[in-house]
Amino acid sequence: LKEILTQPATETPFFAGKLAVAGGAALSIGALCYYGLGLSSESGILEQSMLWPEYVRNRVHSTYQYLGGSLLLTTASAMAVARTPSIMNILTRNSILGMFGTMAALIGTGTLCQSIAYDSAKLDAKHIAWALHCGTLGAVIAPLSFLGGPLLIRAACYTAGVVGGLSAVAVCAPNEKFLNMGGVLAMGLGIVFVSSIGTFFLPPTTMLGASMYSVVTYGGLVLFSGFLLHDTQRVVKIAEHYPTYALKPFDPINAQIGIYLDTINIFMRIAMILASGGGGGGNRRR
Repeated sequence: LKEILTQPATETPFFAGKLAVAGGAALSIGALCYYGLGLSSESGILEQSMLWPEYVRNRVHSTYQYLGGSLLLTTASAMAVARTPSIMNILTRNSILGMFGTMAALIGTGTLCQSIAYDSAKLDAKHIAWALHCGTLGAVIAPLSFLGGPLLIRAACYTAGVVGGLSAVAVCAPNEKFLNMGGVLAMGLGIVFVSSIGTFFLPPTTMLGASMYSVVTYGGLVLFSGFLLHDTQRVVKIAEHYPTYALKPFDPINAQIGIYLDTINIFMRIAMILASGGGGGGNRRR
């Protein structure tokens, strides 16, 4: 067992990870061409949107407006925390307790935000909880600032391209095409989560540690790309079917949280891949 755990790492896990990402990209491009050119016998969301009533359009628009606001708040929070050494010292303590602490903070603020009813007529506790959740996530990702501004700008540009491309696939595909992937995505999330914990105990210089790191970065990138397809179509379905005269009005803040978290996770993994030179072994050899 000791020999397995301490076996030196090779490039195999990272090569497999790059193959998985390349395969996912090829499938996405193929799906975009297939659905975008109208080769499918079913009509896509984009075509169906021509028949949407005005209230559905308003729901989708407000959801993506809050998504943009979430990303701006997160960016502002990350930049502010990165300029505060005392907070950065706490966030950069690489411990399993710190990881669970940040997870608890994110889950707690996210649950609080989603539990409060939305009121479009005024700024209330819902908006404060939303800003708190975005600010907390911004603080959690602030240590990425150590990678340098130019690299993070590149990662943000690549993220915009990935999110834009996958969103195009989701809206060109038939409605609910990707909503059936929930079970598979949940299992994948479990694997990535366990691998993430494993990286705290096994360095990437070992074969098993390198494999787990590859799962977290490359596997996570593929996983959250799949979640983005799923959550984009989920937003459309909720906007179309949520009752107009329900006791609680349609909540665009809750609707956008899935896409928001997917976008942040995609950005983090692209930044990690760029920081390692595009393949996990680059920094380990230096």
